Amino acid sequence: MRAVIIEDETAAARNLKVLLASSFPEIDVVATLESVAESVQWFEKGDVPDLVFMDIHLADGNAFRIFDKVTIPSPIIFTTAYDQYALEAFKVNSIDYILKPIKQQELERAVGKLTSLTHSALGDYTKRIGQMVEQSRPKTILAHIKDRIVPIEESEIAFFYTSNEQVTLTTFEGKTFPIDGTLEGLYGEFSGAGFFRANRQFIIARKAIKDISVWFGSRLAVNLSVEVPERIIISKARASEFKSWLS
Repeated sequence: MRAVIIEDETAAARNLKVLLASSFPEIDVVATLESVAESVQWFEKGDVPDLVFMDIHLADGNAFRIFDKVTIPSPIIFTTAYDQYALEAFKVNSIDYILKPIKQQELERAVGKLTSLTHSALGDYTKRIGQMVEQSRPKTILAHIKDRIVPIEESEIAFFYTSNEQVTLTTFEGKTFPIDGTLEGLYGEFSGAGFFRANRQFIIARKAIKDISVWFGSRLAVNLSVEVPERIIISKARASEFKSWLS
């Protein structure tokens, strides 16, 4: 069985090879790729391994960008440090993943599961990977600045805010842009593991949350890592939902 490892941390790649050699000596690691660019170049040659181990976060970007350039028909086991958003995507799509640092038992479970699948089941598995990648593509929103339109990626957004029927977004750099639409429409597009509708004025990004204070009447005050136009208060009725989303 031929395998490819996509991993930009030398020590992590070396450890995975050692674990594979111990538990699955029949697996031959034919390539270790360290970046999105290197992975695209390798798979463009048309070589198809039997199994791919893929770290999500590579030095030159998210590994999902590889799928924008090439098709990988091989079954993939994703490896990742704890990433709530990524883990949610894996669970929803029933995709195998291993948390780093990789443990022998988890590796044996994941590899054993895939190698026991029938041909049709493997086809279904790779199809689910494609669906997950499509769902996980970074969303982009268009902001208007005078006579220019600026695309802003989801990862740059700290919060959305509405006041006097005008919606704005603020980035992690503290820049604020007016945008079209309503908070209701935006939440339909950005709801999930990454964003939460705090109240009528705010949709906030998980990554922007600095800390939380208990407020009057069992409400919560959310402090962000960027400046906000007014205090963000979560009602008592939504406090439990917010804490569940955050955990």
